Amino acid sequence: MSAAPQVERDVGVVIVAGGSGSRVGGEELKQFRWIAGKPMLLHSLQEFMSHPAVVSVVCVLPTAFAGDPPPWIFQCDVDRLMITPGGRTRTESASNGLDDLPDEARIVLIHDAARPFVDGATIDRVIAAARTGVGAVAALPVVDTLKRASAEGEVSDTVDRASLWRAQTPQGFPRQLIVDAHRAARRDRADATDDAALVERLGAPVHVVRGSERLMKVTSEADFARAEALYSLKD
Repeated sequence: MSAAPQVERDVGVVIVAGGSGSRVGGEELKQFRWIAGKPMLLHSLQEFMSHPAVVSVVCVLPTAFAGDPPPWIFQCDVDRLMITPGGRTRTESASNGLDDLPDEARIVLIHDAARPFVDGATIDRVIAAARTGVGAVAALPVVDTLKRASAEGEVSDTVDRASLWRAQTPQGFPRQLIVDAHRAARRDRADATDDAALVERLGAPVHVVRGSERLMKVTSEADFARAEALYSLKD
């Protein structure tokens, strides 16, 4: 029997977990709260660590925790783990994580810790697209009817949903492309809610790939119960 093909470890992952979680409330950071049997951040960390192409994972934590992270964060391959302090914004935090990736990381995935249930199939699709030289965004097509309305709630028109997608993470890029995008953002003092938008500013192509319904973003207190229910679902 022939041996399985060797998978090159050339993918670096930045997990952005530097936020304060203020919309959830309470003293404990959202990304440290337990959900579906373990801390939220640990779900993503262990899933990426288990991927054969991943050479390193950088966890971007709030500055107060970067020097003394919670002990459960080391329940993975610590030789491939780096802890980095976050910045003032999400964009700055992602940029800090990029700076700490090893030279071997030629493909970069950036993921929000608030999406704990990332799966191997989605990671595979994002990596495969990024390897073609483009930005790649896990996403789902919009299925609801969309209305545009004024501040007073008066509907002005119905938006065509045919070409609309809900962006998720991970988002993947050739390393030089995302480094250039963040460098340009710093120069122009630009900020964005995701990294693909920074690549779009350069005029570089970004493609969507199929994401997952389980990749919901945990933002509010009510989302924790929803996420627990989604955890048991399969795509």
